[in-house]
Amino acid sequence: MSGTPRSKEFDDVYFSVENGLAETRYVFLKGNDLPNAWSGRDRFVIAETGFGTGLNFLAAWKMFEDTAEDGQELDFISVEKFPLDRQEIALYLQRWGDEFDGYLERMLEIYPALIPGFHRLNLNDHVRLTLIVDDVNYAFSHIDAKVDAWFLDGFKPSTNPDMWSETVFENMARLSNIGSSFATFTAAGAVRRGLKSVGFDVEKVPGFGSKRDMSVGRYTGERVPQKKEGE
Repeated sequence: MSGTPRSKEFDDVYFSVENGLAETRYVFLKGNDLPNAWSGRDRFVIAETGFGTGLNFLAAWKMFEDTAEDGQELDFISVEKFPLDRQEIALYLQRWGDEFDGYLERMLEIYPALIPGFHRLNLNDHVRLTLIVDDVNYAFSHIDAKVDAWFLDGFKPSTNPDMWSETVFENMARLSNIGSSFATFTAAGAVRRGLKSVGFDVEKVPGFGSKRDMSVGRYTGERVPQKKEGE
């Protein structure tokens, strides 16, 4: 039970069987050029598709605490349609208990009831987590923020296409600054084309572990129309 967790809804794992934390650091932290990206910034906003176990958030939070300067603030926005409960998260992340000593306990202490809606959680005086329990298409349409980095961590597009929709991509463009970054484990053509169509520059780079490719990029605002089949 304490092995790599798998979603019943999407028959997919929440993180790498090889090493979930190493995957998070490689794909999402390094993929978004953290911590360099928040250097010198008063406030940095990360938005994520798929909160899952909270592993990505914990890794970003710890890195922020380790590298941020006094006075800097981190806002982390994450959407999860099928949230895990406290006991499941504690079980699945227990292998990194030493790594996240104090962090995991604090997150679980204020983890909200599993009811739909926006849950704004203050981890401390400079780190905030907004956990949205809802469908990502609805949630992103109701966010009013400017996002500096995107963690696209929904289950794979073939089993969870709703999380990789035109609505999601359009709202990413609406919420991004010029230069805002994204990183994702997938290099699926539909995802890369969708991001390009709303103004993201997309690059395919080596993936984590046995995964050959992943995607990273930045928002430029220069849209590339998607070609229709047969063109």
